[in-house]
Amino acid sequence: MKVLGIDLGSREVKIAVMEDNKIIKTLKVSTMSFYRDYCNYDGKVTVDLDKLNISDIDIAVSTGYGRNNTDLNKFTPINEIKAHVYGGFYQTGLKDFILLDIGGQDVKVVKVEKGITTDLELNEKCAASCGRYLENMANVLEISVDDMSKEYQNPVELNSTCAVFSESELIGKIAEGISIESLCAGVNYSLYKRLRPLLTKFKGRKLVLTGGVANNSAIQEYLKKDYNEIISVKNPQFNGAIGCCYYGSRFIK
Repeated sequence: MKVLGIDLGSREVKIAVMEDNKIIKTLKVSTMSFYRDYCNYDGKVTVDLDKLNISDIDIAVSTGYGRNNTDLNKFTPINEIKAHVYGGFYQTGLKDFILLDIGGQDVKVVKVEKGITTDLELNEKCAASCGRYLENMANVLEISVDDMSKEYQNPVELNSTCAVFSESELIGKIAEGISIESLCAGVNYSLYKRLRPLLTKFKGRKLVLTGGVANNSAIQEYLKKDYNEIISVKNPQFNGAIGCCYYGSRFIK
């Protein structure tokens, strides 16, 4: 049985294909390109799987911002929390964990106990605690996000709570002659500070990191203070799409 999972994100669309409980294909496309180049519109959006070089799908499941617009006959929409939790099940084999998903424009913290979601916190209102913030600040520093994510020691203090005003604050620190390492660490630590209020009641247990910021080693270092174990999955950015596949393989016939 072949299952297709699509996570329709605000900035990128993540696609995964599962066959016999194994992920055999992953694909990432910008959201604009996905709707422009791989979809047709006839009252609702339909995905052209041939253009994605995907065929012989038995079950298709979608999640993300655009899941309710994908009017493909085989598609079943599920909410993002369910998709990401099932992605966590598949990628870790655990049934008890805290899931922290840091996406481009939102953050999800989900408590899972004995395979059941028992609590959650969401931040969908401000980009200052999301991946987009890191991208903007890396552009100001004229450094790659990957290089910036490695710095966590001696962070310069950045106090602005707004993603836009933070850029001006960072420019001021550059003018003061602060080292690039401390500036990068300061950006990473400021993101961690914004995550802490969401994480307050979820400390001390196994933390599963997913989303585009999951590979940020500085964020991982800061989170080690709060959790017994930090678990990095193989495909953090595709966790939602993988969760769609895993959910579809188990519950949709």
